[in-house]
Amino acid sequence: MNDFSGKNILVLGGSRGIGAAIVRRFASEGANLAFTFAGSRESAGALATETGAEAIQADSADRDALTATVAARGKLDILVINAGTLVLGDPLTLDPDQVDRMIDVNVRAPYHAAVEAARQMNDNGRIIVIGSVNADRMPFAGGAAYALTKAAMQGMVRGLARDFGDRGITVNSIQPGPTDSDMNPAEGPMAATMHSFMAIKRHARAEEIAEYAAYIAGPHAGMITGSMQTIDGGFGA
Repeated sequence: MNDFSGKNILVLGGSRGIGAAIVRRFASEGANLAFTFAGSRESAGALATETGAEAIQADSADRDALTATVAARGKLDILVINAGTLVLGDPLTLDPDQVDRMIDVNVRAPYHAAVEAARQMNDNGRIIVIGSVNADRMPFAGGAAYALTKAAMQGMVRGLARDFGDRGITVNSIQPGPTDSDMNPAEGPMAATMHSFMAIKRHARAEEIAEYAAYIAGPHAGMITGSMQTIDGGFGA
């Protein structure tokens, strides 16, 4: 196990699913931990009580509120950007306002949060973005806008890795495949279709993604940067 005791960690989008699993993973080793939530106040409160982490309400689509939240945490050791939204459907009929909000949350927010964190981040810090295997493969119709946002993360990660590398700060994306969550339940209507593309025919557990995040955040991953770490059961194989 890594030793995260006393590390100053912020998880953006931490009240449910993968984010909550990441909060629990870092909290289990005594991190100085905070996480944001947008609307899931009840879930956030329960998680804060369970883990001792601070729950902060902040909408990732609001750039000023988001950057103020990141700045207020001071010298971060680890930033995990998990907040995201999903809009699927025929691009000819999708609500363009919903698409623009997804771009705000999935693309603009990670960039501005990472840059704000780097202003004060301790040397040898970690910035981890939770992306998606759909940045590499979109095997069904209706996912163009979502795939666009996740592919944009890849360019951001590669660029910021070079920008911050001289301080030992690593920047990486973890790209899950289908993962059991409110957004993509393991028993949901698309599960069978998604499993048909996979070598290991099941959804990942949020805890499996959290363990991967803990490794990338730990001392043994100091030379991993600018990378896309895919954990997808062979979805993109």
